[in-house]
Amino acid sequence: METKSVLIIDGDAASRAFLEMTFRKSGLVVLQTGLGREGLIFAWRDRPDLIVVDPNLPDLPGETLITKIRQDARTRQTPCIALSSDPNPARMAACLSAGFNEYVVKSGQAVPILLEAINRLLSGKPVAGVSRQGGMLFVFLSAKGGTGTSSLCANVATNIAKNEPESKVAVADLVLPIGSIAQIVGYQGEMDLFSVTELPPEQVTEAFLLENLPEPPLWNFRLLAGSPDPEKGSLLQAKRVPELVSKLQQAFDYVLVDLGRSLSRISLPIIQQADVITLVVSTDLSTVTLTQKVLEYLKSQGIKPERLYTILNRAVGLEGLTKPDAEKILGVEIQLTLPYMGSNFTLANNQCQPIAHKFPSDTVTLSLKQIATDMAAQARRLRSSA
Repeated sequence: METKSVLIIDGDAASRAFLEMTFRKSGLVVLQTGLGREGLIFAWRDRPDLIVVDPNLPDLPGETLITKIRQDARTRQTPCIALSSDPNPARMAACLSAGFNEYVVKSGQAVPILLEAINRLLSGKPVAGVSRQGGMLFVFLSAKGGTGTSSLCANVATNIAKNEPESKVAVADLVLPIGSIAQIVGYQGEMDLFSVTELPPEQVTEAFLLENLPEPPLWNFRLLAGSPDPEKGSLLQAKRVPELVSKLQQAFDYVLVDLGRSLSRISLPIIQQADVITLVVSTDLSTVTLTQKVLEYLKSQGIKPERLYTILNRAVGLEGLTKPDAEKILGVEIQLTLPYMGSNFTLANNQCQPIAHKFPSDTVTLSLKQIATDMAAQARRLRSSA
């Protein structure tokens, strides 16, 4: 097998050393420098197969560096990844527009995300150490509030547990600054996202999560409730969250994460690591238009369409766009449309009951079962082909 080479351009010596060690363990030949101008010389002289750049360089901006790389015939087609500590969406957009193929935020989960990006960009040839391990990870997000995302996350989890009673299922509410799934399922305990991230990391083990996460009656899953109030949400140790999600994956067969409408330094690594990304869309034009912008952003982050599962939720409102109209704006297929439930959707939520329990004969109950089946099959198919 042909050995691939990677050039690291990063002003932080410790970061360069860590990346060099990581890449060498993956069987890559590594070149590295702390200066952008020297990086250009290396790139044009040595022709690496891929370049990893921290855009915050001491001698020139990363956007200027990538522009020069793209202007030269020797490196015009070389895959380039921005690896930055800056989670600002504006900086991400600037780097991607300038010519970077990927933008990865430095975090606790950056290494597997980075290796997966390298795997994709190097002609799809496997790089050692790139794999999806642990339980299936499904994330639920929307571009706008009021689409029923949290309720769908909880109800799909219940249906997965019913479809596969031997599987361990967990739901994590990561919506900030305040979660809502606890209210939907009727949980009033003290164990939540804030309290768990306040514990020493060594205490939050797989065994701890299996033993201590509550199982709300009727719902058949374990719950990591969201932040109980905005103040605690603002004090949350955000850097602990990706690691916590990874531990949930090791403890459970399925982990469903409610992100709400959050695209942030907390959520992006989790989205990039997810097996299936569930986009929930309501029928109003503004939500569909905003969702199209979210899809563009996800595409810029290397999210492939086959990892998406899009739901048009008519259960929260009858009027609005049809499925074909919404698909035309979004540019992607809507996998399933939930039919209108009138006041029953809100009634089930207010009574803290799964829709399948409260309305077992409703068409929506069959649709939720289908979503659970589809997503599990989609995740298995993607893993088997990875």
